[in-house]
Amino acid sequence: MAQTVSETQPAAQVKEPETISGGHLVAKALKAEGIDVIFTLCGGHIIDIYDGCVDEGIAVVDVRHEQVAAHAADGYARVTGKPGCAVVTAGPGTTDAVTGVANAFRAESPMLLIGGQGALNQHKMGSLQDLPHVDMMAPITKFAATVPHTARVADMVSMAFRECYNGAPGPSFLEIPRDILDNSVPADSATVPEAGHYRASTKSIGDPANIEALADLLVRAEKPVVLLGSQVWTSRGSEAAVDFVRTLNVPAFMNGSARGTLPPGDPHHFHLSRRYGFNNADLILIVGTPFDFRMGYGRRLPKSATVVQIDLDYRTVGKNRDIDLGLVGDPGAILAAVAQAASGRSRKADRKAWFAELRAEENAAYQKRLPRQLSDANPIHPLRLAHEINEFLTEDSIYIGDGGDIVTFSGGVVQPKSPGHWMDPGPLGTLGVGIPFVLAAKYARPDKEVVALFGDGAFSLTGWDFETLVRFNLPFVGVVGNNSSMNQIRYGQEAKYGHDRSRIGNTLGDVRYDEFARMLGGYGEEVRDPADIGPALLRARESGLPSLINVWVDPDAYAPGTMNQTMYK
Repeated sequence: MAQTVSETQPAAQVKEPETISGGHLVAKALKAEGIDVIFTLCGGHIIDIYDGCVDEGIAVVDVRHEQVAAHAADGYARVTGKPGCAVVTAGPGTTDAVTGVANAFRAESPMLLIGGQGALNQHKMGSLQDLPHVDMMAPITKFAATVPHTARVADMVSMAFRECYNGAPGPSFLEIPRDILDNSVPADSATVPEAGHYRASTKSIGDPANIEALADLLVRAEKPVVLLGSQVWTSRGSEAAVDFVRTLNVPAFMNGSARGTLPPGDPHHFHLSRRYGFNNADLILIVGTPFDFRMGYGRRLPKSATVVQIDLDYRTVGKNRDIDLGLVGDPGAILAAVAQAASGRSRKADRKAWFAELRAEENAAYQKRLPRQLSDANPIHPLRLAHEINEFLTEDSIYIGDGGDIVTFSGGVVQPKSPGHWMDPGPLGTLGVGIPFVLAAKYARPDKEVVALFGDGAFSLTGWDFETLVRFNLPFVGVVGNNSSMNQIRYGQEAKYGHDRSRIGNTLGDVRYDEFARMLGGYGEEVRDPADIGPALLRARESGLPSLINVWVDPDAYAPGTMNQTMYK
């Protein structure tokens, strides 16, 4: 019996549609954002993201604790100007990262934390490591959500990054259930936003009339000062800030990440005379820093002065203290616009006397402190340690402070020589940021030297990731100011409860952190004589390894900033 054509010829092959998994969609969205590295600690919920990162050429830097991953993403954003990204597993993986996200939130640092979650088809069934992550993260992020479908993965990753830049920057959180990551969908059904096309510029100058008003105030002022805060660096407005202070001839103080905007020795750079400057100025311009505890909630500014505030966040302007003029927008763009607006106007005074007055106060404060800064005392005075570190820094040294009292000492002495070369936790005051920030800074900028000062208590919180620095060959010069105490808290206890109760819950063991460094494959030295600090720092630099110099400092010396904290009064 004859066969028909359809029986004798094979059926035409139907081409299967190209598919893509949720994890690979995450990686594509990260690539579109310009992410070149994720910081992570592995877990079964998130491994498909790793597979996608390999295909997209995104490095995977694995750490020993999720808090380190989150802090590293925060640090990466600060150093690069791009958002950082950390990826952690569900449950304890996500809760371990909460402190890092909270620190980024208070520091206005843009980062995305991606957390795993049990499969959607196991929702509320008690799946492994199931917790209400979004509910926990919502108060400390600018955006927190669950991805409901694999086709939405890349779209929601991009959405989360966009929300990081809504007003002042900050962190976002995205929870992606395991089945959403593992499942595949037709590639043409997945939304993958195109790089550079899913958010707008944030370089707003606000109301042009306020630009003109501020220009008028500045040219008429006889004794103006400006405080440049962290948003100047966050917005990459350092060049505009330098041009502003020079064009308008305004003395400048710097705090937070804005330290280094003007180098030490610049005639417009002031450091130790800030309180005197505020008390005697007729115009005070606050740029990119809130009236929080660091500013005495604005109460330290005299009522007689005209006060102007510039900030990325509308909610910050005029909060805690009345102001005479407020501008909401990008600090760098606003300063550039004000300098331009003022360029053709004649100034009321040349301000030579005002600069001389401030410089005299600056020099007097320096001379008063100098004997302790150069002290040969043993145990070593923390100011001598800070002095040696400051002398050691180069224009390419990124300085990281991680501690309480010891870093408070350093804040008055250590002066970075370039913009973006100072890192500290910010207003949350989180201990343990040091090693993660070193990891981020050295990974992002291998051409830079990284120098970190730790309190011994602070180092202990995340110090095991020193091994991560060894494993990834990321050399840095680390110094532990070791007084075997949580000294900032100890001072408050002694002041409040007396000497007999000053050692409750704040005294640590005498740990040899130099030996710890050597055990993990790094370089370590112990220092007890102040004359040995400088040579030890040089040997650490020359070692080409992650290093820790264990410097024994005087446990009975307290920083003025510690003694002036309002919590103890």
